[in-house]
Amino acid sequence: MNNQTLKLRRIAIDTYHENVAYLHRECAVYRAEGFQALTKIRICANGRRILAVLNVVDDAAIVTPSELGLSEQAYAQLNASEDCAVSVDHAEYALSMDAVRRKINGERLTLADFESITQDIAASRYSKMEMAAFLVATGQNNLDRDEVLYLTRAMLETGQQLNWGEALVADKHCIGGIPGNRTSMLVVPIVAAHGMLIPKTSSRAITSPAGTADTMEILAEVNLTPKKLHDIVRRHRGCLAWGGTAKLAPVDDMLIAVERPLGIDSQGQMVASILSKKLAAGSTHLLIDIPVGPTAKVRHMRAALALRKLFEFVGDQLNIHLEVIITDGRQPVGRGIGPTLEARDVMQVLENDPGAPPDLRQKSLELAGRIIEFDPDVRGGQGYAIARDILDSGRALGKMNAIMEGQGAHTIDFTPGKFCYEVKAGSAGVVAGIDNLQMANIARIAGAPMDKKAGVDLLRKTGEAVKTGDVLYRVYAEFMSDFEFARKLVEQDSGYTLSKAAAVQQHDAFL
Repeated sequence: MNNQTLKLRRIAIDTYHENVAYLHRECAVYRAEGFQALTKIRICANGRRILAVLNVVDDAAIVTPSELGLSEQAYAQLNASEDCAVSVDHAEYALSMDAVRRKINGERLTLADFESITQDIAASRYSKMEMAAFLVATGQNNLDRDEVLYLTRAMLETGQQLNWGEALVADKHCIGGIPGNRTSMLVVPIVAAHGMLIPKTSSRAITSPAGTADTMEILAEVNLTPKKLHDIVRRHRGCLAWGGTAKLAPVDDMLIAVERPLGIDSQGQMVASILSKKLAAGSTHLLIDIPVGPTAKVRHMRAALALRKLFEFVGDQLNIHLEVIITDGRQPVGRGIGPTLEARDVMQVLENDPGAPPDLRQKSLELAGRIIEFDPDVRGGQGYAIARDILDSGRALGKMNAIMEGQGAHTIDFTPGKFCYEVKAGSAGVVAGIDNLQMANIARIAGAPMDKKAGVDLLRKTGEAVKTGDVLYRVYAEFMSDFEFARKLVEQDSGYTLSKAAAVQQHDAFL
């Protein structure tokens, strides 16, 4: 172990779920230890230690030769003050990388292998490159159902697990891929108003135009401490919070940080990710929504049925009551795509506004009704009517307002971005199809979710007749550069398909 100490310096760089350290090339410790860029190092201060990936710096304005710099994540994890003395040494070798190499070679891994891998990832012994190797090795169809179970168990064990002390703790999750599908923000107040416990912890968007947490943030605070989250749920029977502060299955968050930019989203990894998070959140009853459509994540009914079987197998093994519903994923749900526009849609439904998106209302009622039927006092088939009554009576709106106040209500402004581009029909016809991927991409290029007011507002959905010049949708942006990028993307592909025929592709046609 090197005995020479360096002075700690905080480097204001967000390295997103990866500990990064910075040493000057002329640093005596760097030269003496023979470190190289991307070497993993161990950093100690005041009895605490962390592991980090090393970046080498030639600019003394960033770090001087007598300093060690830490990225925001690493600095917070070390929990030491700036200018304190730190020591640096080579990190221990991650022994579980041997299991990753075996998986790359096509071998089947054991529960012990997955536990070793996830523990090393949680301890920051893996760089993002090594996590990418693990994700690629286990991607596509390279995990059998038992390995998916092992990975789920292993990820669950790396973080906290909430226990609500109740026999029925409900939750729902959509596998994603459908823009505007903000049903959770309607399901939670409906189910909570029925009296069932539904502590909803949600993610932020990584490559999509909005996650539930991004949209809820328009209405209320979502960064809740574990204590505040518990207090709100105990008082109001539900919440809509960001899951990142609760440290539930943290390895899942670390893997997602690598997985999404690579575009890796295999079924096995997705099932392990969803179920480890839900089990860690204390859920006992879970409804899974699998949208199916030509531009959804799941494009054929046979794939949806296979995914449902995988969810059910793992859920049964882990003693969670799980039901899977397969829904129509032909087009975006609701009108808005992007945080502000999606939050507007949600509140219109809760307020029973005549102009509220009917598809968002209908799907939310169906999902809420299925969850209400988890209640042993509710007969099968009665859930939808109960959910509809809760929504129509205003009880769901009252519950949502209470949850918002509990979390910390924000001043609401549904005004979209200041730059607007109208996309018009080039000919008369019927909207035959809307490309989910392209619409999400347009909204994201326009600035969503970082710019909360950016996004896409749909004026026409499939099956609707349009005349030449009718506005199909509007693109909103906060900055001219994003606006121009989005406009060029629309000109390349509007995402809409118009047909002269009255018949529009039916749901069964691609299932």
